[in-house]
Amino acid sequence: MRRASRPSRRVSPDAEAAAVPIGALTAWQGLERARLQAGQRILVHGGAGAVGVFVIQLARLRGAHVITTASAQNKEFVLGLGAEHAIDYSAERFEEQVQDLDAVFDCVGGDTLRRSWRVLKPGGRMVTIASNSEAAEDPRIKDAFFIVEPNHQQLAKIGELLDQGKLRVFVDAEVPLCEAAAAYSRKVESRRGYGKTIVVMPALQNR
Repeated sequence: MRRASRPSRRVSPDAEAAAVPIGALTAWQGLERARLQAGQRILVHGGAGAVGVFVIQLARLRGAHVITTASAQNKEFVLGLGAEHAIDYSAERFEEQVQDLDAVFDCVGGDTLRRSWRVLKPGGRMVTIASNSEAAEDPRIKDAFFIVEPNHQQLAKIGELLDQGKLRVFVDAEVPLCEAAAAYSRKVESRRGYGKTIVVMPALQNR
């Protein structure tokens, strides 16, 4: 397995700690919902994102075979996380690359989610966290959508994996509160960042 590179800039311990709970818990609970087992094949949409980076790593720790969609700029990064195959969503249609999957973990939604049903094998499981899925009328999407819930026990297990070096955290950027909206827009438009963008409160910046 290739090694995911760390950003060359220095990231504060506070930022790394802030990047863990929501993203890692969402990944953990989504894989539980997907009932992912060792040897099974899963497609992760948005593998370089704040949740996707944890989905890939945790799925690999379960012994699953991981395929992911990502930008061309992030291909080497997601392969370094443990994905066995990365599909450039801007140049390839994932449904022409993979079929008969056991599970799909969707972090994108919209047309990507709609096209994903066809790559599942009979009995395959779909999980989506895309916010635009919450109000969907399609009962399949309603059933696939979930929102993360607090869970101390799961978070403790995640902490153990981090301490053991089996799970890694990636912070795309630390931005002050006044620049949060602009930073989010830049990330969505470019889709070149990976991991989570952390908003730093003024009091913390002056510590």
